[in-house]
Amino acid sequence: MKPNKNTLLEINNLNISIAQNQSSKSLVKNISFHIKKNEIIGLIGESGSGKSLTSLAILNLLNKDKFKVTGEILFKGNDLLKISEEEMLKNRGAEISMIFQEPMSALNPTMKIGHQLYEMYKAHQNKSFLEITNRIKKLIKKVKLEGVENLFEKYPHEISGGQKQRVMIVMALACNPKLLIADEPTTALDVTVQKEIIDILKLLQKSEGLSILFISHDLKLVSKITDRLVILKDGVVVETGINKKIFKGPISDYTKALLSVIIDPKKRLKTLPTIETYESNKKLVKENKSQRQKRQKKIYSNEPILRVNNVSKFYNSSSNLFQKNKQYQALNNVCLTLYTGETLGLIGESGSGKTTLSNAILKIHDFEKGKIFFKEKDISNLKSKDLLDFRKKVQIIFQDPYASLNPVQKIQDAIIEPLKYHQQISGQKEVEKKTIQLLKDVGLDESFLSRYPHELSGGQRQRVCIARAISLKPEIIICDECVSALDVSVQATILNLLNSLKEKYGFTYIFISHDLSVVKYMSDRIVVLFEGEIVELEEADKMFLKPTNDYTRKLIKASL
Repeated sequence: MKPNKNTLLEINNLNISIAQNQSSKSLVKNISFHIKKNEIIGLIGESGSGKSLTSLAILNLLNKDKFKVTGEILFKGNDLLKISEEEMLKNRGAEISMIFQEPMSALNPTMKIGHQLYEMYKAHQNKSFLEITNRIKKLIKKVKLEGVENLFEKYPHEISGGQKQRVMIVMALACNPKLLIADEPTTALDVTVQKEIIDILKLLQKSEGLSILFISHDLKLVSKITDRLVILKDGVVVETGINKKIFKGPISDYTKALLSVIIDPKKRLKTLPTIETYESNKKLVKENKSQRQKRQKKIYSNEPILRVNNVSKFYNSSSNLFQKNKQYQALNNVCLTLYTGETLGLIGESGSGKTTLSNAILKIHDFEKGKIFFKEKDISNLKSKDLLDFRKKVQIIFQDPYASLNPVQKIQDAIIEPLKYHQQISGQKEVEKKTIQLLKDVGLDESFLSRYPHELSGGQRQRVCIARAISLKPEIIICDECVSALDVSVQATILNLLNSLKEKYGFTYIFISHDLSVVKYMSDRIVVLFEGEIVELEEADKMFLKPTNDYTRKLIKASL
């Protein structure tokens, strides 16, 4: 059978397995799909479905001592699984290129951006310095980086996340590849930056004659960029087809379940749908307008638990020890109130001041102007025992659950550590009893006690982080992008868990996220931050219905 001239990549019966004690564990099972020239294919699935393994197999980057790969990966008619390493090196970068999820990890932190861009060209093409410079400048203009002052002389940490990802795109397209593998390229980015990266990829696909394999767990995002979809579950292709057809009439039950967990901003549900609720045909309960108003009236009838009054925060932005300080203002006269039982959403792009504000509330960083009152006590004056008591009352759940947990510490020790530090527990029996109770609270059983973080899934790790955060029975919990690193199906279960814990223990949340549909669902009111200032503060449904600020409108438009 002759290969189709219009087909760039064809995968036939791809199997990937790992050898374990002479038995073979199959991770990817008989995957088959193709990518046409100048086409964008979406590879969709939850964590562990085999998306990244498939992309690494295409580039022949899987360790041959650990993984057994069989089947065919035909690129321009040549089987990539059968060619030599020397031939594969010619394909990598020059013919097939890749952009990764986390640009900060992919870029060398000790090398200037310009050096890294030129290095990519020198590795694959024998061209003059002038030719390389012209090609880089052309791509920099296409990815809209020409406005960044002195870009070539900057180090990765000196540019934003969106700018870093654009640099990665320039590096990936350095040698005019025919296929670009984009592995979760927008997951860690703000909603407006996500839209810009998607628009750039679509533009480059046309101007550079690219085919793109777009890997993601975000179905809403994939619907905006892809021509066709390949949906994976547990290493098996469960459905393939044209983007619009799958979104309008999915065939597989798993695809239907995945589509059901996308948050619908037009519906106000008490609990979000999950894959489990879809499979069990569980009826979802709505919260109507009068129920919401009644609940909010009760919340706002009390005195605020936290008041932020005219808080300003400055950072020294000068890199020269002998130069007079250049002050960068991260927060400018921020004022807000937080009420017991409320979920206050906090949105804004990177650099808007969200994390700086949360750090000020946690008293991790001091602030130069203004006051923060917790239960009418000025936290600026808290010292020793009073400060420790305050820290018990205000906890945080971070974005990356794996980075939040000590990899050499068992789950039991990680959960119970805050209680031991604050001397609220003693004796092994009491420790075990309390840990089991906390695990049950977050939907895990006692079998997790002796496990290590690497033995858990992303969702399970985040449940452990939640158990640790609630162990001290805090009154306020700051959720800092706590679901942004998780699959859309896992996101729903974690958000439902946070709401059930809030109802059970009376927690108050400050919910930070770049996903506006998640913030709208979770929040009673939403605060919009722009360049360190609050530009809008309104009830969540009202804000999305009639935003009053241009910046808020821009954020909402980018999320649709």
